[in-house]
Amino acid sequence: MSQENEQLNNPLHGLKLDILLNELVTHYGFDILAEYTRIKCFKNNPSMASSLKFLRKTDWARETLERFYLYSFKNLPEPSDDEFEIPPRQRIIPLHIKPKEPKVLVKGEAIVPLSKDSFKETHRAKPDHKKTYKKDFSRENNSARTNNKSSNKGTPSSDEHKPFDPYADAPR
Repeated sequence: MSQENEQLNNPLHGLKLDILLNELVTHYGFDILAEYTRIKCFKNNPSMASSLKFLRKTDWARETLERFYLYSFKNLPEPSDDEFEIPPRQRIIPLHIKPKEPKVLVKGEAIVPLSKDSFKETHRAKPDHKKTYKKDFSRENNSARTNNKSSNKGTPSSDEHKPFDPYADAPR
């Protein structure tokens, strides 16, 4: 099977950037695109012309928007770790996988990353060595540790051995 035949199942094959952006803006609007892709050209004074100009110049932003198109708008299954490193326009999508209805996205419910890392680290499972957070970077634990040092003089508290949970105090 040639590369051309394999790409025929990719929804991005032959799709121009302006048509892709027009479909996304028509369905979701600039507010949802700004929140879920975290691209500022959709947030600060957005327009089709300025967004297209930015996306054509910036590879990472175009790839982020193409990932959003494939996995939110076309609702395809998430790629494997190997495929995630390949740009979206070059990915080979098996013939048995067909696009579904777009995901329903609500303003204010996007995943907020804990750090300014790439899309991959905020939307994919973290490797085992990155799952626990170091206490040195947590404000709550730093203040608790300094209080414990002054009062306990060297005895470790029970909180120092627990991994930091950013969702512990979140309302349910």
